[in-house]
Amino acid sequence: MSSPFQPPSGPAEHVERVLCVLAHPDDVDFGSAGTVATWTAAGTEVTYLIVTDGDAGGFDDTPRQQMGPLRQAEQRAAAAAVGVTDVRFLGYPDGRLELTLDLRRDISRVIRQVRPQRVLTSSPERFWDRIGASHPDHMTVGESTLRAVYPDARNPFAFPELLAGEGLEAWTVAEVWLGASPRTDHAVDVTDVLDRKLAALRCHVSQVSHMENLDEFLTGWMRQTAERLGLPAGRLAEAFHVVHTA
Repeated sequence: MSSPFQPPSGPAEHVERVLCVLAHPDDVDFGSAGTVATWTAAGTEVTYLIVTDGDAGGFDDTPRQQMGPLRQAEQRAAAAAVGVTDVRFLGYPDGRLELTLDLRRDISRVIRQVRPQRVLTSSPERFWDRIGASHPDHMTVGESTLRAVYPDARNPFAFPELLAGEGLEAWTVAEVWLGASPRTDHAVDVTDVLDRKLAALRCHVSQVSHMENLDEFLTGWMRQTAERLGLPAGRLAEAFHVVHTA
């Protein structure tokens, strides 16, 4: 048995439940849909928690009041493409996320509801080599989620209304996977589920329909990731920084 002062050297081989917490519809699909597809294929139950409806996104003249519901529908379709049926939205304003106690409480609530052994979210650190990954909303959600994982969700005295008012017992998450991190240390080979990842991304019509070379861009990006992290030639990978939090 590992000492509490010596965390495991790598992620768990299999977990029963995963919670993915991301800022916008399509965030999980660009960075992690292949990984999610491997998890659901192995029998893991995956829940998506999307903090905004993505109402500030899009590249056409879709009325703003229609964009949020449209992007929710796109995300549900994308989730289904990789075997996810539980998709939840918090409805915070797109592009205006701040690190607040309300957001920490709302993420903690879902952690206690889902009781995941693993949480996937965005890195709270700015990625200077790929600045597009460090949207302020991404960083805010990453930091808020980490604070919800530790200490909020596991502390029965944090946000006491969750326990006393809603009956949600404290829950300890064992590991957190951070996407778009400058400290990447773990690769997932997604070569064999590429078609499912691409199918998920194509569901986000409002966001990707203008991208003529989407497939080539993604496969090239994932091929470089695989090579950088030591996978065999020709393989495709998604990459994460795995943090042990139990």
